[in-house]
Amino acid sequence: MRRRLALTLTFLFVAFALVAPAYAQGAAPLDAAGHADMVKWSIITAGFALAIAAAFGALSQSRGLSAAAEAIARNPSAAGDIRGAMILGLVLIESLVIYVLLISLILFFLPPFGK
Repeated sequence: MRRRLALTLTFLFVAFALVAPAYAQGAAPLDAAGHADMVKWSIITAGFALAIAAAFGALSQSRGLSAAAEAIARNPSAAGDIRGAMILGLVLIESLVIYVLLISLILFFLPPFGK
């Protein structure tokens, strides 16, 4: 079931990537700063990137936490080792979300492609 879902999502992604140039528009009129809608689209992109990273980060953290709780329930004598590995995994997952936050903040507050 998961493999079929992954194949379907991959197919849709490739299909949208191949069809997207067909809907491309001509050059947009430039504003006073000299760039078109680049600021608007960089903010939208940063928002989507942060939302996706937060959602999948939360899902992976919950799966890791539930697996660790199940492992501790099965073998209570290994609770210390499992807890250490779980905390390390949660920290690494959270660091990836923080990297996306940093990139999103750069896109929010710096003009795209210089001035």
